[in-house]
Order: sequence, then C-alpha cells, then structure tokens
Amino acid sequence: MFSIVEQGGFQYKVTTGDVLEIPLVDGEAGSVITLDRVLLVGEGDTIKVGTPVVAGASVTAEIVEHGRGQKVLVMKKHRRKDYKRKNGHRQDFTKIKITAVNA
Repeated sequence: MFSIVEQGGFQYKVTTGDVLEIPLVDGEAGSVITLDRVLLVGEGDTIKVGTPVVAGASVTAEIVEHGRGQKVLVMKKHRRKDYKRKNGHRQDFTKIKITAVNA
C-alpha cells in the first residue's frame, strides 16, 4: 500500500518503512506524528483519489531526528559597479520513518 501525502508545501510518495526528510515539525525524536493531508491511496489495482484529500485516510510516522541541510550559497553581483554580496542558508529538516498507511 502506498500513498501521496502533502507536508510543508511538498508532496511525497510514501510506503511503510520509508525514511524521508520533510520541513521542520515540532516534536521530540522518537515521538509519533500523524500526516492527515493524504491526497491519494493505492493498493494493488485500486486507487482512491481525494478531492482534495481522501476522507478518513492518514499516515503515521515516527520522528527519527532533526537536522540542518547542506549550505546553499546565494551570490549577487552587478558588473562594473563594485557590488558583490555573498550569503549562505541552511534549511532545517525533520527525518521521519513511515510506520503505517491507514486508508
């Protein structure tokens, strides 16, 4: 069984046992969270598509750890004007493990 869930403005295709990184959510490592925005649920040949979400469907996940992503450098430059700016950014994320897909 698989499903497509929306979390933090991104959509993820998940199955039981998957480990993925999502934008930062509240909670301690080891705690259980529920993802309620399930857009699609599929098992074998049967597929349920939500309008916009599937009623009664949810995905249960366990928080593995919190972390920060790789640094992204942002450069600005205006040629011949002696203007240069360099800035870095690291996005926070939460690593979760999918424990159950409830249809």
